[in-house]
Amino acid sequence: MLKELQLSLSVFLLLACGFLYQLILKSSCLFSCLPTYKSQQGPEALLSHQRSIVFLETSEIMEPPPLVSCAVESAARIYPKQPVVFFMKALNNSTQLPPNTSYRAFSLLSAIDNVFLFPLDMKRLFEDTPLFSWYTQINTSTERNWLYVSSDASRLAIIWKYGGIYMDTDVVSIRPIPEENFLAAQGSQDSSNGVFGFLPRHPFLWACMENFVEHYNSDIWGNQGPDLMTRMLRVWCKLRDFQEVSDLRCLNLSFLHPQRFYPISYPEWRRYYAVWDTDPSFNDSYALHLWNYMNQEGRVVVRGSNTLVENLYRKHCPRTYKNLIRGPEESVTGDLGPGNK
Repeated sequence: MLKELQLSLSVFLLLACGFLYQLILKSSCLFSCLPTYKSQQGPEALLSHQRSIVFLETSEIMEPPPLVSCAVESAARIYPKQPVVFFMKALNNSTQLPPNTSYRAFSLLSAIDNVFLFPLDMKRLFEDTPLFSWYTQINTSTERNWLYVSSDASRLAIIWKYGGIYMDTDVVSIRPIPEENFLAAQGSQDSSNGVFGFLPRHPFLWACMENFVEHYNSDIWGNQGPDLMTRMLRVWCKLRDFQEVSDLRCLNLSFLHPQRFYPISYPEWRRYYAVWDTDPSFNDSYALHLWNYMNQEGRVVVRGSNTLVENLYRKHCPRTYKNLIRGPEESVTGDLGPGNK
């Protein structure tokens, strides 16, 4: 009996030591190095494996602001069995974060099981697409709106090559999108490019990339983004006005009603930062575009404010809310990244 007890204790101690070792190893890496990619797959293999949700950051920002963290976290919660892939230009394969780093949002996202962070290599991404010759000839230092233009190009190439759903980093997911090939209307006959999804190698996106190069003009904001999507949609489809809250269908793609992602239109973006008597249900929406590009005033989410946006954070990105959102005396400002249109 004594020997059996000793044997049981020995096994227990061995298991406890193994668990403690893994815990120490994980905690020591949490703030000092890039996350292990949870598998040995590179981004291409991961994206090709199943339908992914894709986010982009084409600036040199290493620490995502709270709105970006909320967008990625909310997608990971809504699509728990799908990879949520966040490409960041500031990353490279040898990036090391310094010890005791304050990159709390980066670490928060890294710890979510189905979130994967990868470097954004545009030259490699644009290979075998109409965008490659444009990218290799352009002088990025003289380009106006380059952060936005490069983001517009990257999202087209990624979704064309691998399929999936692209979302801007100010889009908060609230329920799954059931469509495979879709564009999101932000007005009666105006498409956005802040959310869209396609199966791999869809000809609509190839045509968009060709038009991107043929009609390239970075001086006009949106010319390579929502205006491009709208131009191409009008070539492919005879657009008509929406009837009630129903989507339009054309060939093998859907043009989704503005209520799906834009129930609050851009002129009314401040309503997200207002206190409502009763918060809206957004029953007709799949996700909410918070129009961060319009937020030149630097409005932020403040704990205890009872604004609509605070309640959205609490419900749809609770980790971000708990760890990154401050009270009124220590509010957190948001950066205007290119995915925050």
